[in-house]
Amino acid sequence: MQLLDDLRREHDLIEPMLGSLRAFVAARLEGRGDSADGARYLAFFHRFAGDFHHDKEEAVLFRALVEQAELPGDRGPVAAITGEHRRMAGLLDALGGLLGSDLADAGDRTRLHALAVDYSHALWRHMDAENSVLFPEGEERLRRAHVRELPSRPMTPAERAAFEDAPALLAAYPPLADPQAPRGDGCVNCASFGTTCDGLEAEWWSDLEWEDHWDRMQSD
Repeated sequence: MQLLDDLRREHDLIEPMLGSLRAFVAARLEGRGDSADGARYLAFFHRFAGDFHHDKEEAVLFRALVEQAELPGDRGPVAAITGEHRRMAGLLDALGGLLGSDLADAGDRTRLHALAVDYSHALWRHMDAENSVLFPEGEERLRRAHVRELPSRPMTPAERAAFEDAPALLAAYPPLADPQAPRGDGCVNCASFGTTCDGLEAEWWSDLEWEDHWDRMQSD
C-alpha cells in the first residue's frame, strides 16, 4: 500500500533526525553549535513530522481503520497512538522554549537535556510500535475490508521546506546514538501497552482469530 510505504520512508528520515536533534542539544550544552539551528529542528518536527506525517496517519490511515475496517477508535492501538501524538507534541512545545535560548540558567540546561531525551525516546519507541505492529496489522485488516490503497497528499510549502532542510542538519550534527533508548518490536515494547492499550490481540482480534490461535496452540 503506497500510503504505508510513504509513512515508513518518512520514519527512515525522522529516526536519524532525532539522533541529530540529540547531537545538537549536546553541542549547545557544551557551548557549541548555533542557537538559530534550534528553530530549524522545531520546523522539521512540527511541520514535517507533525503537520505532515502524523496528520496523514490520523486523517487517512486511522480513519480508514475505524470507518472501513471497523476497528475501535476510542480504545486500543488507534486511540493509543493518537494519544502519543498529543503527548509528543506537548514535549516538543516545551523544547521549543529552550532550543534557541542562551541556556545561561543551569535549570534550563538540565530541563533541555531531559526534554530532548524524553522526546527522542518517545518518538523512537512510537515508530517501532507503528512499524512492527500498527502498519502491518492495519494493512492486513484493511485488505480484509477490500481496501487496497489509501490517498496521500503533497507537502505544503512549509512542510517541504522543513523536509528539504533535514540533510543540512544531519550533516552539521551527525546523529547521536543512544544505547539507553527503549527500542524494540511488538506490543509489549509500546509505551501505551498495559495503560491505554491492552495489545493487538486483546483489542483487535475477533473470536475467529482467537479460536484459530488456540487450535494452533493445541496442535503444536
